[in-house]
Amino acid sequence: MASNSSGSILPPRVAQFIEATNAGDLPRLLEVFAADSIVNDQLQQWRGLAELGEWARREVVGQQLSLRITHYIPHYGHCVIAAHADGNFDKRGLPDPLQVLLYFTLAEDKIVQLIILRDNSGTCSFDAG
Repeated sequence: MASNSSGSILPPRVAQFIEATNAGDLPRLLEVFAADSIVNDQLQQWRGLAELGEWARREVVGQQLSLRITHYIPHYGHCVIAAHADGNFDKRGLPDPLQVLLYFTLAEDKIVQLIILRDNSGTCSFDAG
């Protein structure tokens, strides 16, 4: 299991998502999702493995997305991660570092929902305590 800078243990499928994203490993990335998963990335939605495969191929692997976790909070059965995002995407007008929040919902050892939003509030420095 992976942990973040505060030592909190990430759920295994979330850790696999982060590791596969950073490695650009599309098959390993798609393994974490249930067949009918929903991903909402910056207010655009994909549902099911076929659509998620297109999203991951284009937006994650294709743009060489990398995520550096800054904080992790388990929250009522969900997993909220704050991270700095980098990659080969258009960064004009974006802050450096680009801070994102990833909201994972897991069921039966799979990610069933993932919401990814740019963090404009500065909450990437939120405290679990």
